Amino acid sequence: MQHHLHQKLGYLLIIPLFLLAITGAVAQGVTVQGKVTDESGLGLPGVTVLLKGTSTAAPTDANGAYSLNVPDGKGTLVFSYIGFETQEAVINNRTTIDVQMGTDAKALEEVVVVGYGTQKRSDITGSVASVPKERLSNLPVTDLTQAIQGTTAGLNISQGSSVPGSSGSMQIRGQNSISANNSPFIVVDGTPFFGEINDINANDIESIEILKDASAVAIYGTRGSNGVILITTKRGKTGEPRISYSGYYGVEGLAHKFEPMSPEAYVQKYKDYMIAQELEQTQVLPNTYEVDNYNAGRTTDWLDAATQTGKITEHNVSIAGGTDNLQYYVTGGYLNQKGVIKGYEFQRASVRTNLDATFTKYLKAGTSLYFADHNSDGGRANMLNATAMSPYGQVYNETGDFEIYPMYPELLFANPLLGLTTDRLDRRKYITGTAYTELTPGFAEGLKYRLNASYTYEIGRQSGYTGRQANDLVGSAYANNNETNNWVIENILTYTKDFGKHHIDFTGLYSAQGTDYFQSGASANTFINDQLSFYNLGAAENRTSSSTSNRTNLLSQMGRINYSYDSRYLLTLTARRDGYSAFGANSSKYGVFPSMALGWNIANESFMQDAGFLNQLKLRFSYGQSGNQALDPNQTATTYNAVRFPFGGASTIGVLAARLGNADLNWETTTSGNIGLDFGFLGNRISGTLEVYNAKTEDLLLQRNIPNVTGYSSVWYNLGKVKNRGVELTLNTVNVEAGKFRWETNLNFTRNKNEIVDLYGDGQDDITNGWFIGKSLGAVYSYKWIGVWQEGDEIPESMNAKPGDLKFEDIDGDGKITGDDRMYLGSTMPKWYGGLTNTFHYGNFHFSVFLQTSQGSMKGNPDIYYGDEAGKRNLPAEVGYWTPENRSNEWPSLSYRNPHGYNFARDNSYVRIKDARLSYTVPQTFLDKYGIGGLTIYAAGRNLYTFTDWVGWDPESNQSSRGSGDWTNNYPLVRSVSLGVNLTL
Repeated sequence: MQHHLHQKLGYLLIIPLFLLAITGAVAQGVTVQGKVTDESGLGLPGVTVLLKGTSTAAPTDANGAYSLNVPDGKGTLVFSYIGFETQEAVINNRTTIDVQMGTDAKALEEVVVVGYGTQKRSDITGSVASVPKERLSNLPVTDLTQAIQGTTAGLNISQGSSVPGSSGSMQIRGQNSISANNSPFIVVDGTPFFGEINDINANDIESIEILKDASAVAIYGTRGSNGVILITTKRGKTGEPRISYSGYYGVEGLAHKFEPMSPEAYVQKYKDYMIAQELEQTQVLPNTYEVDNYNAGRTTDWLDAATQTGKITEHNVSIAGGTDNLQYYVTGGYLNQKGVIKGYEFQRASVRTNLDATFTKYLKAGTSLYFADHNSDGGRANMLNATAMSPYGQVYNETGDFEIYPMYPELLFANPLLGLTTDRLDRRKYITGTAYTELTPGFAEGLKYRLNASYTYEIGRQSGYTGRQANDLVGSAYANNNETNNWVIENILTYTKDFGKHHIDFTGLYSAQGTDYFQSGASANTFINDQLSFYNLGAAENRTSSSTSNRTNLLSQMGRINYSYDSRYLLTLTARRDGYSAFGANSSKYGVFPSMALGWNIANESFMQDAGFLNQLKLRFSYGQSGNQALDPNQTATTYNAVRFPFGGASTIGVLAARLGNADLNWETTTSGNIGLDFGFLGNRISGTLEVYNAKTEDLLLQRNIPNVTGYSSVWYNLGKVKNRGVELTLNTVNVEAGKFRWETNLNFTRNKNEIVDLYGDGQDDITNGWFIGKSLGAVYSYKWIGVWQEGDEIPESMNAKPGDLKFEDIDGDGKITGDDRMYLGSTMPKWYGGLTNTFHYGNFHFSVFLQTSQGSMKGNPDIYYGDEAGKRNLPAEVGYWTPENRSNEWPSLSYRNPHGYNFARDNSYVRIKDARLSYTVPQTFLDKYGIGGLTIYAAGRNLYTFTDWVGWDPESNQSSRGSGDWTNNYPLVRSVSLGVNLTL
């Protein structure tokens, strides 16, 4: 695997060398030479010297010297270099031109969103990372997590499923909680986001910032312990209306086919199975339908029957512009995805309107309105049965309908295509509106008041009907509806003041938030026909119904002070107080979360002025607390369920204990420290960030088992401690810049060590839940597999094993394999993960390759072993089996019954070519002739290849073909190739 990986990476390195060779030819003419220096007189290597309006260019050497042929001794030279202001010089028959380039302060003056405001990047003291903006354009994705996976140190995204409409899971700096939510808090345009991540149209996003340390996240109090993701959408700008269109069309296929056995191998497997079971084989295959099809020479490729070529298309149209007093941005988008497994589809239509109006120099207001409609209707094929089915089963019966049991009289495996006949509805609508008013009083310079108000309404509807053709002779239906209302009101007061070399700004917040949730559901069975589907549940003989509702409120105050002296010494102090209604009646519902951060811009010190190679060097330190309120309503109260029971010859409603409450329940608290170093050298051709952090979470929200004699089995407590320590590196380099060619590299690396410090205060592990003190969460606790018992081995009778059985290490040395021989093998959490992007520019052509990796994790692999008790299941072609003739030391015999429940845990590390993009930007001089503002054409591929030793569908995904047929459990990773265009008028 490593050999192939190195070979592939080697090809990438050849590309820039080839392109450099192309630029070698220069025209004959007058030779202009000179030297390019910085403000201190030091030569600048790698400066691009370009003859304006042509492709004639040359780079400066290590001393800043250059030489360029100019055809007629006329024209203008353009000198450009990262981190320095571009210079121009008219040639006018001169043969020597020296240039001194001044530092471009724009990079350090870049304004970054930091939560309840913005800051210059040079003044930031907390750990704030920006997602590269190029990941938000020219990249066909159906979900935001697909675009940002692997791009930012400290942000770990797992694409657990490729199901159309699904989203990846996100964690920032490890898992802080055992039982509570570990997802980061998402804020869109300054207000909390309450939907699902795929509600957001990636085309609408202007920027994404990741807040990671206590100083950055403490301003979000009880919601900040898992990090914060700040999303800013596009807004209008003063100027003529600009109409933009972006769209793409792509096809999808299985990234890796975990093929079942061929018909010939399946026949041989049944023969070997009967021998292994010491049974007499009376026919070539076990079932009547199979024998009939075998004799007739008919076979079915069930994997092919259940899958198809996926198709995906997206269209977005926007118009933006405005006057000095009114700016607007209006956009609409439509996404349509047809999955690779038949029946899986997803559609999303969205509309966004952002308005900003200035009424007077003291008053400004605006709104953001967004609507998204999701549709995942339709029945779906079952991948589990498709991979398990005999190749001699039959798809259709004599009437042309699906054969219910293709391997009849075997009734275990139903036709994997039956789900396509199911009447199924799955829809969701997300509506949100935000309004703000900004008042800047004239009596106090630097003072500003802002009122934010937002309202979100989310409704969902899921209904389904399974009728007779799917072998439910009575017909069954269900209908579920849910709605959530969220509102937020925020009062924000800011004050900014500069006096001499001192700068200070203050942010104060007072906010309130409320959530109302209601859900109702009903199910029914035994309909008189299939015509009514789920549209009239009252027509069924048997009916049940349920409903639930809850409400929570959050009240908050926050204060933050930023101070800087001469842009050298920086200080940030933050404190937030949150009160959450779901906490226990006996606890203080309020918590205070303080933080402090220091920064030192070393590069701005006088003693560093002579270091011409140094552009930025900043040391940061932060320490503070944040919380996790991720507790469902009513967890602190004792609750009962209504049940029916017979009493006096009649059905009577009574109550039964459901949950034991804990009135003392409170939030989890994470205390963390962070040290960071931001650096930039050689005109910022080498720049990046190195950070080290240590975080401890206490008062974990855990469900503790209690004696059943109490009437309850468990109760929530604040118990235990978890620690996360890690190091993060972000490195950006410009490797080559010569004329029209440029090669950039972006690398990020994260190593996180997770550890359970304490559980119940008694120093004991919780083996039942897989929690071990001193070990990581996500424990893989199983037997240590050491091979397969072979004929001729001395197998102790106490082992209760035979040749062909899996062989495990006897940890306790008692001569047999029991539950005491299990051990901690590893964790489902990676030891480290990262991403590497190489981008090559040549003129108007741009090519990038993004590699993403996750290393050092383990997970159970049920795809390796299928429970084939009856010898009638098809097996993966990549998974063999032991026979006396084929003495495998990896795969067990077909007679092995896995009495210990071994889950075949394996290392699932991988390196993936996540995506590659080739784009061409049409020259503006050409487009101006036709009144076109911009045009880019691109081709992109995703999940192109995975380097791994994993055996199965995919090392990253959390689903398996052994799933129940549910939409999250049987969908493999897909590879896509797309063509797209971005057009601006």
